[in-house]
Amino acid sequence: MSDQLSASDWVDQGLKVLASRGFTALKAEPLAKALRVSRGSFYWHFADIAAFHAAVLARWHEVAAEQIIANVEAASKDEDPLALLLRRVFGERLTLERAVRTWASVDPIARGAVQAIDQRRLSYVEGLLAQSGLSAEIARARAQILYWAFLGFALSDQPLPKARQQAVVDELVRMSAS
Repeated sequence: MSDQLSASDWVDQGLKVLASRGFTALKAEPLAKALRVSRGSFYWHFADIAAFHAAVLARWHEVAAEQIIANVEAASKDEDPLALLLRRVFGERLTLERAVRTWASVDPIARGAVQAIDQRRLSYVEGLLAQSGLSAEIARARAQILYWAFLGFALSDQPLPKARQQAVVDELVRMSAS
């Protein structure tokens, strides 16, 4: 690679490193080596490591919430959006989710990013349930239950076999529609 990297290139590399090696690996020098550029390229785009961390967390919010929601909205013209969402998120490898939540356990800024995405996701699911005709109170309760199921899945060290995972998602979809 050349020294002509964009801030986006650095952030994308940061997400990869975060998912594979954890938040402690989000440092200028090792990232620069991995990208085969000087540290100066890093500091051209980010005032300091805290600014880089903020950009990584913002991109995570974009890919782990906003892009998924936009894709569900775009694809839901012919299908139940909640079913689409559940199948999508329960079908993902969630190493990045686990890495960010681990980071949030020790860093208040990462914790704030996790709280913001949790609220965004919960609100979206609650809205989908309300659109299906559920009362606000029931929609809120079911959204929380679905989100807890997602978090249990995301943070589990024992992923379900694909066939069992599909059965669980089918049951979640069925329970949500009832």
